[in-house]
Amino acid sequence: MLEWLSQPWHWSVSGILLAGVMVTLLFLEKSFGMSATMRTMCAIGGAGKKIKFFDFDWSTQKWNLIFMLGVVFGGVLASTFLSSSEPVDLSVSTVDNLKNMGVAVPTVYTDSFVPSNLFTFDQLYTVRGFVLIIIGGFMIGFGARYAGGCTSGHAISGLANLQLPSLIAVVGFFIGGIIMTHLLLPVILQL
Repeated sequence: MLEWLSQPWHWSVSGILLAGVMVTLLFLEKSFGMSATMRTMCAIGGAGKKIKFFDFDWSTQKWNLIFMLGVVFGGVLASTFLSSSEPVDLSVSTVDNLKNMGVAVPTVYTDSFVPSNLFTFDQLYTVRGFVLIIIGGFMIGFGARYAGGCTSGHAISGLANLQLPSLIAVVGFFIGGIIMTHLLLPVILQL
């Protein structure tokens, strides 16, 4: 059983499970999003006393906190007990492009899924690492709040609810991703 669980599954399995979660949330009149959970954690910590954005009844979001803990626990469980030694299934052109830019590509599932030559504590002390980790992290966090939600909130929950702002945000995410991948990343990797 453990061997069967640790094999890579077809992408449709997660799609079916995700659809089931979304249908359940629609019936319960809840919306999903991970960045909203970060807002809730700040409210629990007392940030609402200083900043109005965090001043709300966080107890209405307990279910989302439990969901986030489940995501973390599931990730730890999967990486600890269900890791596979099969190669990461990346396209040949992706691997070639990353190698040409000097990015270390993981070869097996037990490797880190982030390039080891870019995302380590040692890299924080380089210009490239600082830009990718610190400035990139800030821009993701700021962008998620400025857009009123993150990719999971807009692309999964918002589109499932047929919300026009979510469609606009998702189109913006894709445009930003294309600009980053083709224009900015090659420049940043040369730093």
